Parts: sequence; structure tokens; C-alpha cells
Amino acid sequence: MSGPVLRIGNASGFYGDRFDAMKEMLTGGELDVLTGDYLAELTMLILGRDRLKSADRGYARTFLRQLEECLGLAVERGVKVVTNAGGLNPAGLADAVRELAARLGVPVRVAHVEGDDLLATGRFPGALTANAYLGGAGIAACLGAGADIVVTGRVTDAALVTGPAAWHFGWAGDAYDRLAGAVVAGHVLECGTQATGGNYSRFASRAGELGRPGFPIAEMHEDGSAVITKHPGTGGFVEVGTVTEQLLYETGGARYAGPDVTARLDTVRLEPDGPDRVRVHGVRGEAPPPTLKVGLNRLGGYRNEVVFVLTGLDIEAKADLVRHQMEDHFRRAKSGPEQVRWELARTDHPDADTEETASALLRLVVRDQDQDAVGRALSGAAVELALASYPGFHVTEPPGKGSPYGVFEAAYVERADVQHVAVLPDGERRPIPVGEGPTRPLDPVDDPELPPPPPPGPTRRVPLGLIAGARSGDKGGDANVGVWVETAAAWQWLVHELTVERFRELLPESSALGAPAAIERRGPGQRPATATPLPVTRHPLPNLRALNFTVERILGEGVAARHRFDPQAKGLGEWLRSRHLDIPEALL
Repeated sequence: MSGPVLRIGNASGFYGDRFDAMKEMLTGGELDVLTGDYLAELTMLILGRDRLKSADRGYARTFLRQLEECLGLAVERGVKVVTNAGGLNPAGLADAVRELAARLGVPVRVAHVEGDDLLATGRFPGALTANAYLGGAGIAACLGAGADIVVTGRVTDAALVTGPAAWHFGWAGDAYDRLAGAVVAGHVLECGTQATGGNYSRFASRAGELGRPGFPIAEMHEDGSAVITKHPGTGGFVEVGTVTEQLLYETGGARYAGPDVTARLDTVRLEPDGPDRVRVHGVRGEAPPPTLKVGLNRLGGYRNEVVFVLTGLDIEAKADLVRHQMEDHFRRAKSGPEQVRWELARTDHPDADTEETASALLRLVVRDQDQDAVGRALSGAAVELALASYPGFHVTEPPGKGSPYGVFEAAYVERADVQHVAVLPDGERRPIPVGEGPTRPLDPVDDPELPPPPPPGPTRRVPLGLIAGARSGDKGGDANVGVWVETAAAWQWLVHELTVERFRELLPESSALGAPAAIERRGPGQRPATATPLPVTRHPLPNLRALNFTVERILGEGVAARHRFDPQAKGLGEWLRSRHLDIPEALL
């Protein structure tokens, strides 16, 4: 394959994404490479539990079912398929693809990448999964050896793009600017339709186009620049705003470090390139870090919950009563769970015309290492109150026996401690050099040049979302909220108005664990846990007219632990947009 442009498409943003996307992408227009991202922190935990049932499992089986109806199409059209659906068992999935191809009578060359799984090293006792985030070099080696399909385990999401781009253009490992451009393009593609209008905060004026968004494509150029687009005639839309939001998603500061390169997000430039086309260029890159990130999942214990429905008057008093009664039961039984967390959601409305809208929800979540402590202890206490508590007592459903929950942690290992291996179509096992990272510390990032404060003028108190877009997400126990605006005038106001202090005021949950909506106790009868300040960091990105906030530990031990009711922080950005500020009338 040769040519000035490499067209890389995406057909999956997570394990469970639209099943027909692979066929849609293969039949919708020209493509050179089709990628599929199936892995996330929670997915690795799910696959880890799957592998406990059988050593033959541990990969995303949906990919095989998609390939069954699309393998012939891909080979006929000369489209390479690159996917991380191998999960914890890339060799097993590669073998399954070969068996499928033989059954279908489709000649195909299959390769896989391994070495990310560090569980057998014994370095991480108690872990259910332990996987290093590999880069794209192994993928490039597989494609260079003639593979039609490349299956990986835990590579970075962007590696699904950096690998094919490095292979196609012949980039060396130190072509940092080019690789950084591919990382940015890969980050835009990795979440599928989030780049084509899905989950877009500024969707309202174009909602009619979002019935079935098409999946994104990156037209990669040799210099590392790219155009983000989609197949003609597909739903959704690509504009600077959709690309900006996806760039901000689950990122932090100016440096976006990965195993291939450290991409400088403060150098990214976006501009329209025609209908449904956004050009991404100017990206600078630096050496990757000297270590590789390792994602660890372990079982944290057992979890259960019950939701009490409080209807009508005296909501706070009803909540206090049932909370007192439940905790008194735990004390008397001496079998209360280790962790008890209460949250009152005031979903009730005064003088409501339906019972549901007259009701608030009081949610009790308990955790313990002992399943009985969150099972029988909780269900017994809740059921016994049925005729002895607040008026109108009922729950959304009876509590069950409790279920295991997971905990995600990040660790780091020296690059030389990971054996990155490309297993080529002929079976050759080719070691991939991992490099040493930077030979000297990187220079500090200069403070960005910011505009002066805007002149005073009349303001109106309205929601921030009238002028700003936002997207939020999770990284382990941390959350990020990216906020962006369209105009220079709005940026001049935003960068001076939305400080860390104002961010904390608008989102009080970012100020302390458990504040203000939740009360948490550890052990029966203990006082509420002391509020712990959460670190909040602001990262200005002037080229994108954006601020990216990182809130540490707001998600506790990660999505699988379900520390808060929005465990992946998907709605934090929308909550921020709904908060009211005094915004200059000139911007409205």
C-alpha cells in the first residue's frame, strides 16, 4: 500500500458499541485501515473475570461475530483491520480469527501483538489483571510483514493509529512530531461517534442529524497532519467543536504522554476543511517517558445498595429517620458493613401533579470484604423497616445478596521490563525495541500566553453552557472536565473567570470527598468521614480556546468501584454547563 494519504477509520469505541459499524465502514466509502477499540479500564476487569472461568477466554468475542460477516468484505476491498479486541488473550483471538477464515474460505494473514500482560511476573500480588500500555511499533511490524488483520492486547488507544501510520509512511521511532500528530488523530478516533456529534455538548441546533451518527475517519498525511471526516451520506457531523471536545476527553495538561511519543496538546491547531472535515495540524512531539503505565484491576470486595423513595412533605426529616433506623440496626446487629454511604437526591417538586415527581430518592450504598455484611445484613435491616419507618415507606427494589466490585490502580515499570513482541503471520516472534525514553529531562512547559481581562460591561446571570461546550470523563479515580468556547472574546472572558476557585464553587463535589450531597461512615456507628480536599488542577490550552480541569480522587477507586452515582464522570461537564454565572451580555 502506498500513497500520499492513509485513510484510517474506526468501527468501535468500546466493547458493546454498534454491531453493524464494521460493515457500515467497509461499505460506506474508501478506507485503507479499519480500527476497533474495545478496551477500557472496566472492560479489562470484565475480561479478567471472564478469564477466571476459562483460560481460553479473555478477548472481546463480539469482534469475531462482526468479522464473520465482514471478513470477506475487508479482504475484497484491501482494507487492513487493526484491533485491541485481543484484550487479555490476543493469541487466542488470533487463532480464532484463523479458524473463522478457514471455515469461511477467505485467505487472510493474521498477526498479533503480545507482551503487555505482566500478571505472571508476580510483581503485582492480588491483581486480577496487570497490563502495560504498549505503543504502535508492534502493529507496524505486523503490517510490514504482510498482515491483513492485527490483533493486540492492551496497547494505548492511539496506538491503533500510530502503528498503521508509522508502517505506511516509514516513520522512524524518533519522528516525534509526526508520531504526535498520529497520536492526536488516534485520540480523536478512539471513541468512535464522539467525534461525529455523539455526546456533543453543543448538539441542540443539529439534533436532527444525530439519529445514527457515522463513525470517524482520519486522513493521515506523511507530515503527521490529518483531516478528520466521515463517510459521505452517514449521519452526524464533524466540526471544529466535535473534534475539540474529543481532544479534551480524558486528557490533562499540555503533555499527553504515551509509549510512542509525548504529544504536545498545546500545539494542536484545528481549522475547517470543508463540510464534515476538520484539519488537525501543527502538533509537536517530544520523547516518550522512561516508564510504561500499567493498568491494574483487582477485586475490592462486595457492594450492595438500596434506594428509599421519600414522597411529599418533610423529605429531610424522613431521610434522617430512616438513616438513623438503619444505622441503629447495624450497631445492634454488630454486623454492619465497613463502608456506608448515603446520598439524598432531591428529585421532588412542590405541588407535583404525579407521585413520581413528588418523590425524592435516598440512596444507601454499602461495601465490605464479607458478602454477608452487604447482603443479609442490609436486606434484613431494610425489610424490617417496611411498617416501622417514615410514612409512605417503599424502595425501588429490594436489595439483593451483594455483588463483587473492582478497583483500578495505575503503576509504572521501566520500559526494559516489558517484552513487546510482534507475532508475525508466519509465526515468527519479533521482539520490538522499547527504547529508553528521554535521555535528559524534558524542558518545563512554558506558561501559555493569555489575553488580558476583558473590559467591564453589563452582564446577565445565565448558564455557562449558553456560550461554552464541555466534555468530561474518567482516568482511574480521577476525572477531567474540558471546557471550550468558540470565539476569541469568549476565551478572553473564560480564561479569567473560570479559575480553580470558581470551578470549585460551581462543582462543590470537587472540593471534598463526600461533600456536600453525601454522608459517608466507615464502620457501624462511626461519625461521618472527615471531608478531604480534592486536588484540582487547571490547564489552559489557548490554541483550542479551552481549559482542562483535573479533579483527583473524585471517583474513588475507579469506575468499577462505583464510588459516586456517575462513576465515570460522564455528566460532570454538563453539570458545569448548567451552573449560572454573570456572563457579559456582549457574548450572549
